[in-house]
Amino acid sequence: MVHETMCPICDGTGWKPVDDPATGVRRVVRCECWREQIGRDRLADANIPTRYQHCTIDNFTAYNESLELAVAKARRVTQSFPVNTRGLLLEGDPGVGKTHLAVAVLKQIIETTGARGLFYDTRDLLRIIRSTYDPSIRTTELEILRPVMTADLLVLDDLGAEKTSEWVEETMNLIVNTRYNEKRLTLFTSNYKDIPENDDPNSLLFRIGHRMRSRLHEMCEFVQMDGADYREMPVNGDVDDLRMMWKSRKKSGVLPSPRGRQARAQLRDGRADLKWPGGRAGS
Repeated sequence: MVHETMCPICDGTGWKPVDDPATGVRRVVRCECWREQIGRDRLADANIPTRYQHCTIDNFTAYNESLELAVAKARRVTQSFPVNTRGLLLEGDPGVGKTHLAVAVLKQIIETTGARGLFYDTRDLLRIIRSTYDPSIRTTELEILRPVMTADLLVLDDLGAEKTSEWVEETMNLIVNTRYNEKRLTLFTSNYKDIPENDDPNSLLFRIGHRMRSRLHEMCEFVQMDGADYREMPVNGDVDDLRMMWKSRKKSGVLPSPRGRQARAQLRDGRADLKWPGGRAGS
């Protein structure tokens, strides 16, 4: 590989000479500049949105115990890759930093190992796949799916936000099952809580179904992130503002909306009008 700026160690060849202390024989190995270039190239191809390209684990603001625990688990994933193939499912309310942390893990692993990684918002991925779908010729669809299923590391953001249908369920299960079977590291984020009630429209189980949830619990460690919505932070605000917003929300409590309570009651007594956006995920 030829570099625009010549490396003084390898002269831009990507290989450097080393002496084997055991045999005294000189041989060549890959230069550090080659690995760094591979990492930069693959980071550029990782589909990370511009808004999140600055995200690192070090610049994530952890102002309470749950966020500190999430950071610790994120570091553990980066440090144990590729030996450890168990990913993370980061769950919590919007704006607590789930996407930041998932992208930070993706970036660090790509930069340090040169792994092939990808980021996708789940809804965007399904939209892209759907736009290429041809029931008679599935070649184009598979061209989109193949890198998603074979990437060394995949981040699927906002799981459960997509409108469910038989096609969506089949496609998502194909992606998850393939990565599950091949033991490929996957990180998910979701605004939906992992609670056992499958009749609660605000639960992850309701949105993705029993089969996928079972796979995810084996593929990932579930991490609950509790915090304030940083998007509501005042202009020029800082960590003290976030901490104050978080404590204020916890003190006042966040009650389910009347609409949510009504929907759950209707589901339980059989009076539900099943016009929930996208319907209910199958089992």
